[in-house]
Amino acid sequence: MFRTLAKTLALAAALAAPAVALAGPTVDAIKQRGALRCGVNTGLLGFSAPDSAGRWNGIDADFCRAVATAILGDPTKVQYVPTNAQTRFTALQSGEIDLLSRNTTWTSSRDATLGSVFAGTLFYDGQGFMVKKSSGVTKATDLNGATVCVQPGTTTELNLNDYFRTKKMTFKPVVIAELNQIEQAFFAGRCDVYTTDISGLAATRLKAPKPDDYLILPEAISKEPLGPMIRRGDWEFLTIVKWTLFGLIEAEEYGVTSANVDKLRAESKEPPIQRLLGTTGDAGKGKGIDNDWMVKILKAVGNYGEMYSRNIGPLGIQRGINAQWREGGLMYAPPIR
Repeated sequence: MFRTLAKTLALAAALAAPAVALAGPTVDAIKQRGALRCGVNTGLLGFSAPDSAGRWNGIDADFCRAVATAILGDPTKVQYVPTNAQTRFTALQSGEIDLLSRNTTWTSSRDATLGSVFAGTLFYDGQGFMVKKSSGVTKATDLNGATVCVQPGTTTELNLNDYFRTKKMTFKPVVIAELNQIEQAFFAGRCDVYTTDISGLAATRLKAPKPDDYLILPEAISKEPLGPMIRRGDWEFLTIVKWTLFGLIEAEEYGVTSANVDKLRAESKEPPIQRLLGTTGDAGKGKGIDNDWMVKILKAVGNYGEMYSRNIGPLGIQRGINAQWREGGLMYAPPIR
């Protein structure tokens, strides 16, 4: 009887103890390679674009750095792989990249049929339209009969067709795959309208010879939750990626920044901050990474609010629904505990 009771208690203790995660094939490959291969846009301001020195900037590029820091402890250990709308999913499926962090909309079909899975929403967006102010167009319902520049193989193309069909309007598509080519076509007057995510329109307008000559119409015609994707089936890597995103959001919620992270780690008595920064609990160990993973990430890229201000702020886009939940936005992270 006592032997049976002892076995029962031992089993219960084992089940209650935090498990140490196995690395999984993707994390093993990243560690062996010494770098995270991250698929990004070919050049979208605010999200992922190389500067004159070849350094990639943007909120998507920063998220790649955050994941590399979680796994390798170093934000510079990222190999950026530029992808367009047609090649991004193939690059992920084939193993050319480990992570797709490229302003990609989370949809049911993409989540179910591409052999991949979304890890969360990094930026909430919506599709819009941009026109020349001189056109006199002030709202989307003025666009009947317009020529519209659009990228193929995107939710943008599908939403465009849905919107015009619903409004019983007609349009002539000008379909161009590469971002820089579609921007040049719009500025050159090959189309009356350019449609994409509103953040993308704001980024494109900054490139115009005279940005004030262009107007982003007030309507958002779709929901575009943009987030990172990984290959389906590697649950260990998925856990690291999604909790890196949640950690960035939660750090902002509790006021932990790149500037005060060391001070708060040493002095804070708040249990959520202690767990976030690894002074209590095993949040990192349970994911197969160091317990101070979020400390390293915050030093490298800051919290979500810092990433937003640095990358999206210059586009002139207010936080809006990308604000923290306590401030009326949708940024709400499950607790790290």
